[in-house]
This record gives sequence, C-alpha cells and structure tokens, in this order.
Amino acid sequence: MIIYTGKDYYDVSRKAANIMSAQIIMKPNAVLGLATGSTPVGMYKQLIEWYKKGDLDFSQITSVNLDEYKGLSGNNDQSYRYFMNTNLFDHVNIDKARTYVPNGLEEDSEKACADYNEIIRSVGGIDMQLLGIGGNGHIGFNEPGAAFEKETHCVDLTESTIKANARFFETMDDVPKQAYTMGIKNIMTAKKILLVAAGEAKADALYKSLYGPITPNVPASILQLHPDVTVVADEGALKLIREKGLL
Repeated sequence: MIIYTGKDYYDVSRKAANIMSAQIIMKPNAVLGLATGSTPVGMYKQLIEWYKKGDLDFSQITSVNLDEYKGLSGNNDQSYRYFMNTNLFDHVNIDKARTYVPNGLEEDSEKACADYNEIIRSVGGIDMQLLGIGGNGHIGFNEPGAAFEKETHCVDLTESTIKANARFFETMDDVPKQAYTMGIKNIMTAKKILLVAAGEAKADALYKSLYGPITPNVPASILQLHPDVTVVADEGALKLIREKGLL
C-alpha cells in the first residue's frame, strides 16, 4: 500500500488524476472502475483538462461504475449515469457504448445484478478501480454489516442515506430506497485500486480501513488484503493516522 498526501482537495484531485492518467497512457484500452460522489469530481475535471490539451485519449477506454439507484433512469439528473455523463463522459472522447452503469430501470434485482456481473467479466475485469470512502467506511453501497457481499447486489438504503438524498427530490416518495452496487469481490478482483479521501470527516474511517481489524463492520478494511492499493488523501483525512505515528 502506498499513501500519497495532498495539501488540499485540489492537490488530492490532481495527484489522483496523475495516477489514473498514467494507467490510461500505459494501457490505452484499459478498463476503469469509476465512482461517483463529491470526492472524484475534482479528479474528473483534471482528466478533462488534460484531454483538452491533447495529453489523454479515452477512445479505447472501457468503464464500469460501482453503483446506481434502483428505479432511476439515466436521464434523471440524480442518477449516477447522468452524473458520469455530466462530470466526465460528455467532455472526453470515450465511446459511451463502452461505459457501463448498473441498469436502474431493471426491476428484477437478480437479473440486474447477474447482468452487471456478466458485463464485468465480459470486459476482462477491471484494471484500476477508483474508490471514495464513506464516513462509516463504506465503499460503493457496501454498508457496514454482518458479512462482506461478494458480487453485484441490491441494497436497501439506510434511513440516513435516504434522508440525506431527500433534498434532491420533490417528495420523500421520489427518493430511491434501493441501489444496485458492485460487491466486495468485484472490487477486490480489480488489478489496482485507487482510494481517494478528503476532509477530516473521513479520518476515522480511513484509519480503521487501513490499520484496523479487517471486518465487514468497516467494509473498506478488506482493502488491506489487496496487493496493489494506492491511497491519495489530504491532511484532514490522514489526521488520525498521523496522530498515531503510522505515517
């Protein structure tokens, strides 16, 4: 495991973009596992900037996203498909037919999950998986629980997640109650993992994930067993790790 320190969110985003762009340059037909949320937005902006300068070419890249809300179409501005289009895909020369996100409109959960597992297999597996980390150590929608879920599965969103998302929807009834997410096995079979964390709110989760016991109560702790993990984090996120003299 390698840990790179960024001064602030901008610096973290730039360093993470450097690592992702190296993967694209070294293997122009790479399969990238991508993530949504506030953390990767800065990294995507940097990748777009380098693409516009002529430094990056996405034409042979394939992407698979971690998760999607069940019940939302890709045209819904709260869907993760929409997020990826607006924050990255619309601005680079990637073939959208080779950008995969779980099908939120598939009502049959078993089918949606089996289809997505098959997509991950059919593209030859993931070369580099980008991950953010939740304040409770979740990766994707793999929330703390009694066991590590293996492959793509349907999760019931926690009450706190539903409430946090409510501000984006007209009524509580419109807020998705479930999501499809890659499982821990899908994530762990990626050849390389790039974990990005910013802000003091992530300090406890980052410390427990990288140095605590490996337990499904902290889903990201499983990453300690992966042979090729790179962490890019700012001083806020690394606060506890520094205080304990581990860095």
